[in-house]
Amino acid sequence: MTRVVVVDDHPIVLQGARRLLEDAGAEVRGAAGLPEGYRAILRHRPEVAVIDLTFPGRDLAGLALIGRVRKRAPATRVLVFSMHADPAIVARALAAGAVGYVLKDAPAGDLVRAYEQVRAGRPYLDGRLATEVALLQADPRRSLLGTLSLRERRILALLAEGRGYAAIAEDLSVSYKTVTNACAALRQRLGVATLTELTHFAVRHVADLR
Repeated sequence: MTRVVVVDDHPIVLQGARRLLEDAGAEVRGAAGLPEGYRAILRHRPEVAVIDLTFPGRDLAGLALIGRVRKRAPATRVLVFSMHADPAIVARALAAGAVGYVLKDAPAGDLVRAYEQVRAGRPYLDGRLATEVALLQADPRRSLLGTLSLRERRILALLAEGRGYAAIAEDLSVSYKTVTNACAALRQRLGVATLTELTHFAVRHVADLR
């Protein structure tokens, strides 16, 4: 019987996911939010961890959790169960180490199919998400990332984390004006008109900036 830990802070989601997985033959050892879910994964060492991405006051904290699980429990395969359908977020979850990604508004059977695929060591991504992620990766501006300096790549990575100009300047130990000038140059090189568009580009390609 496959051991599974579900990490989600919503009681109804937890109850529903647990019932579906147990009906599919899984032994659900833990079902909890952060940080209890992380401790449950380390304690039970499940074959599969079903992880949400968003927790109260910590949007997308599940991405960091995936990374910690991959380091501390590498034998555990991660299946993301999330409401986020943005292909940039899906791509980030996969880059962090998730094997599968299923949406919470998908039919109940999709969670079971995703679990069975991930349990067997095969990736799972529904067709629509797979197409959107592929199109995202095909962004022609992605090829320009290799021409950026280390500072420019670091600035984009910090923008993807939601940092403002002042915070980036402090992190890099440079002046505020240096950061604003660098971002203006990046907008021109990447063909985007606003800081918001530049930030969205950084979020979509954050895995390529590390």
